[in-house]
Amino acid sequence: MSSVLEPLEISPSAQVRQSTLARRIAVNVMRLVILIAMLLFLSTGWYLAKRGFGRQWRYRVMEELHKRGVEASVGRLTLDPFRGLIAQNVRVFDYKDREKTLALISEMSLDINYAALIHHEPFLNALDVRNAQITLPLRNSEGTTRKIQLDDFRAHVYFPPEQIYVSQAEGFFCGVRISATGQLIKRANYQPSPPISEEEWRKRLSILQRVVNELQKFVFPVSPPSLQVKFNGDVAEIENARVEATLRGDRLQRGKYEIRNLSAAAEWSDQHLNVTHCEWSDSRGRLAGDGNWSRETNSANFQLRSSLDLKEFLDAFGLGGPLAETTFHSSPLVEISGSANFGADRFRPKIIGHAAIENFAYKKVPFSDLTADFSWDGERALFRDVRLRHQTGQLRADLFDAPNDFRFNVESTMSPSVMRTLGSPELDKFLGEWEWQRSPTIHLAIRGEDHNPENWRGDGTILLDRTRFRGIWMNSGSTTIHFADGAITCGDLRLVRDEGIGTGNFTYDFKKHEVRISNIKSLLHPAEAIFWVDPTIWKAIVPYKFQRPPTVTPNGVYQFRGGKNTHLEITVDGANGMDYEFLGKTLPFDRVSARLLFIDDRLQIVDLRGGLLAGTVRGNADISLARNDPSYRANVSVSGIDFPLLTALYYNYQTAHGQLGGAYEFTGLGSDARTMKGHGKVEVTNGSVFAIPIFGPLSEILNHIVPGSGYSIAHKASANFKINQGIIHTDDFEAAGTLFGMLGHGDVHFLDDKLDFNIRMDMKGPGVLLTPVYKLFEYTGEGSLKKPDWHPKRF
Repeated sequence: MSSVLEPLEISPSAQVRQSTLARRIAVNVMRLVILIAMLLFLSTGWYLAKRGFGRQWRYRVMEELHKRGVEASVGRLTLDPFRGLIAQNVRVFDYKDREKTLALISEMSLDINYAALIHHEPFLNALDVRNAQITLPLRNSEGTTRKIQLDDFRAHVYFPPEQIYVSQAEGFFCGVRISATGQLIKRANYQPSPPISEEEWRKRLSILQRVVNELQKFVFPVSPPSLQVKFNGDVAEIENARVEATLRGDRLQRGKYEIRNLSAAAEWSDQHLNVTHCEWSDSRGRLAGDGNWSRETNSANFQLRSSLDLKEFLDAFGLGGPLAETTFHSSPLVEISGSANFGADRFRPKIIGHAAIENFAYKKVPFSDLTADFSWDGERALFRDVRLRHQTGQLRADLFDAPNDFRFNVESTMSPSVMRTLGSPELDKFLGEWEWQRSPTIHLAIRGEDHNPENWRGDGTILLDRTRFRGIWMNSGSTTIHFADGAITCGDLRLVRDEGIGTGNFTYDFKKHEVRISNIKSLLHPAEAIFWVDPTIWKAIVPYKFQRPPTVTPNGVYQFRGGKNTHLEITVDGANGMDYEFLGKTLPFDRVSARLLFIDDRLQIVDLRGGLLAGTVRGNADISLARNDPSYRANVSVSGIDFPLLTALYYNYQTAHGQLGGAYEFTGLGSDARTMKGHGKVEVTNGSVFAIPIFGPLSEILNHIVPGSGYSIAHKASANFKINQGIIHTDDFEAAGTLFGMLGHGDVHFLDDKLDFNIRMDMKGPGVLLTPVYKLFEYTGEGSLKKPDWHPKRF
């Protein structure tokens, strides 16, 4: 019988154990795979977060941005587990020119459609920027780059098909909070407009640089101002986009000036900028204005009304120079409207306006008010109905200034001294020499090619009340004014003083720097009236002291500022007499006449005639008027001078007889009598020699020798003399009388009151008996001139 093998039976418990082991192995393998995957994922994420994606991925993102209308380069592309794909160090370029960098963005996250990315379709849904810093590189004129930052920048940008939509973008730029929303169309067949020129690009950067520079000078004490911008347009025609902007600020501080409640709104549409309103206020007033500008015509229109603190406002912006010396005690009111064409050839404004200022001061001179209407078109300026009031009076003026056409009309009752601060230093010096008790009345109508006085033509009148010029008063004055050929002619001139009047004409020539005088006739005191012509001549005139004002008639030309063509002739006729100081005594002239010639730096006195001490005087003189040359030269001759009057004047010595004649030619320096040098001859007839004080004591001596001779009257006495260093020297003094004669020589020190003189007696009549011993009658005079000591020379 055959044996049959039966299959081995496995128990159920063994089967369970085998299944459990397999599952465990599978689970462990699965766990290991998952762990490896997680480690691989984490390491990949860590790698992408730290090291970033490769160049190929960056290029794909840059290409995607390019398709969306954003020209940029990505410095680094990383992965953030919470924000997704992160682009760092993004440089944004001008879409038309990659050489021009618009901004540098620290980082931004990319919203990616990964399915589209895998299928090589547009995959960028949006950009998200949070707390980023955007750097704007600005290059100045010197070629260096300055980086300006937009801080705390946040933005969310969507990219719908053929669109760029900015839902919200905001940040802080130079302390100003800026927010923007809007959308741009970016069509598939987008064709960019032609790139702008390098010159235009630099011009725009320059404008932005100036804006940045000005903004950085502001501080915001309360809260930063806000600028809200809304826009929409086409990327292909970005210049035609529509933009609306609103600016608001509570308080803005720049230097010492504070802007309050700033509000402005503007709109850019169809290449037309329209500023619908711009308003703010300060501590004294407010400003309100609006305007518009067309890019197509490059022209603008505007209007504004301001009652701001004008001086503080201009000082804050560095424009306060013209008002540096002006103080406003109330806010000026300024209204301006006009237009401007910013063409390439030239700037063409058309401006009209009105200004009203109350209670202000210029260079510490207070004014009550100023009003004016004005207009300007870049070439022509008109100031109409200008009214300036001061406590001394009012000035009203109209001024028109255009190429080759200048017109100026003025009517003034204001004291001209007020205008000292408004003119040149020369005008200030000239007006400083005047003093008005009452303001003059001035009417002028001037025409010319420009505002240079040398080219003016016109007429006017001036009326003066009591006025002082260079310290000399006049009761009144009047003249007509005529401007022509760079000169001012004063016609029908009439000046009134207590002693008389002066009339005539004179011309003040700016071009030739001279004064031309004609038909002047004066009955005024010369020593005072000469101050009105030239104070430097006063020293030459003041010694001549007229009893009553002489008749003075000047004619000729007087040049100033170093001119060498002065030729002024003055005829003087003093019928009422004149006093003149000579050698310490005053000579009383009964009458006097002369011609004075001013030629360059010299004064010539020609044909001097006068009556003196019952005699006559004639003479000539040449006097230097140069600053460093006080020299003079003169000659004088006298005849018929009453000798007793002369001796009484100079020596207080009385005599009853005699006449003096003679001639004297001399030179000198100024008023110093010791520098006088000269020579001459003097003769006394029918007089007493002993009337001369120095010879008086000889009378008693001779009377003892020959009784009665001491009182003998000399019929004739003469001498030639020289004067030098205050000494009169003669070698041939001779006196002849009835009983004696005298021969002498010596020195008379008339400045030092000394005598050094020798006399020899020449006896006549009974004295002839003494001739053999005449040498015993030689006398020497010494000592004082008033009390000389005469004694015999031999003893």
